[in-house]
Amino acid sequence: MKSVVRNTVVVLLATFSLIACETVRTTQSGAVGIDRQQRMSVSAQAMEQSASKQYAQLMAEAKKKDKLNANPEQYQRVRLIADRLIKQTSVFRPDAQSWRWEVNILTSPEVNAWCMPGGKIAVYTGLIEQLKMTDDELAAVMGHEIAHALREHSRERASEQTIASIGISIIAAVAGVGQIGQKGMEYAYQGALGLPNSRAHETEADRMGVELAARAGYDPRAAITLWQKMAKVGGKESPKFMSTHPPRAERVQDLTNYSARVLPLYEAAQGKR
Repeated sequence: MKSVVRNTVVVLLATFSLIACETVRTTQSGAVGIDRQQRMSVSAQAMEQSASKQYAQLMAEAKKKDKLNANPEQYQRVRLIADRLIKQTSVFRPDAQSWRWEVNILTSPEVNAWCMPGGKIAVYTGLIEQLKMTDDELAAVMGHEIAHALREHSRERASEQTIASIGISIIAAVAGVGQIGQKGMEYAYQGALGLPNSRAHETEADRMGVELAARAGYDPRAAITLWQKMAKVGGKESPKFMSTHPPRAERVQDLTNYSARVLPLYEAAQGKR
């Protein structure tokens, strides 16, 4: 099994280098020091166009069902937090100020929020109401999701998956391993590259999120209480090697360290208010 994993990774990396990719730094490092380079084979324009179309469809469907921004007071609260966070995005990438940002609340019991490429944000009422979110905790969630968009994690993941699919198909064809063998290589890819990369994206978004929140005048330490609340509704945790997210204990420890690092930014922002 180890040889399968090793060979799969080697061929995928070779495929990655052959396919037309660009090495980019989607963001500046900020105070939290995010400086990992990324390799992209999917265009940013394609991702943004697809996201914009999908977002419009989702919002139109929600509006038909009277589930779009049903509570004006709740919407204004989320909109205010989003506006303050968006103003701080230039620390990571100045061009984000010209994005066509959209913020909406969807009536749903789901404990969730997300930000699509290009700044299309949705927050679910289940997140706000079930977790009894403070403004600082909402800023932590939204800062995290905005960070995913700033870092173009969706584009990076789509690029990686495209290349993995091509590489695995090449290996399967050359080795003649058939459908079962190809499926095994897909599992090997996920364990060796796919899931670890996903966990790295989550950590980057956590760290950038606390910086955005701090600069916007929200207490970055609220990210710790947020994920502690999330753990209570999240059910049993999967083993690390099977998960798209870092283990809860590791995540809380990392957030504790990085919220302390950006605390002076929060204190400075408080002094300006």
